[in-house]
Amino acid sequence: MAQRDSDMRKKPNILITGTPGTGKTTTASALAEATQFRHINIGDLVKEKNLHDGWDDQFDCYIINEDLVCDELEDIMEEGGNIVDYHGCDFFPERWFDQVVVLQTDNSVLYDRLSKRGYSETKISNNMECEIFQVLLEEAKESYPEGIVVALRSDSIDDITNNIATLTHWLTTWKTVP
Repeated sequence: MAQRDSDMRKKPNILITGTPGTGKTTTASALAEATQFRHINIGDLVKEKNLHDGWDDQFDCYIINEDLVCDELEDIMEEGGNIVDYHGCDFFPERWFDQVVVLQTDNSVLYDRLSKRGYSETKISNNMECEIFQVLLEEAKESYPEGIVVALRSDSIDDITNNIATLTHWLTTWKTVP
């Protein structure tokens, strides 16, 4: 019987996803610092490596090329020890992740965060609808095994601190099957 990729890795990989403004990058950065794992911000990677198909004027963002992103990450993900941060999750191979974290934020908190970023009303409205209808949680549940998807609140600094403690504990107890 073939081994799963997670059985061969010495360290697990975590995906932190959620609607823009839920604290993905803040959480991933702090978790990477606490655990010495590699933080991979997909948005930054797309810009740095030109892994996109142009610019979307309506949503004021790059149109990522999912195939190029996956090709770029393939070898790195096999090594393990990665915390990937992105607002989507359904295009990543299931085998890459041992834990998928969906950050969720109260709508009034999220609205304020997106407004402070200078998002257009269209972009704010789109992201608010995604959060209200739990689009990213549903996407994660449809894309990954039930046992590895977890939703965490991310309304405050205390929530982020608690999430980092929870995830650090999970990382220290993760073991590969011999």
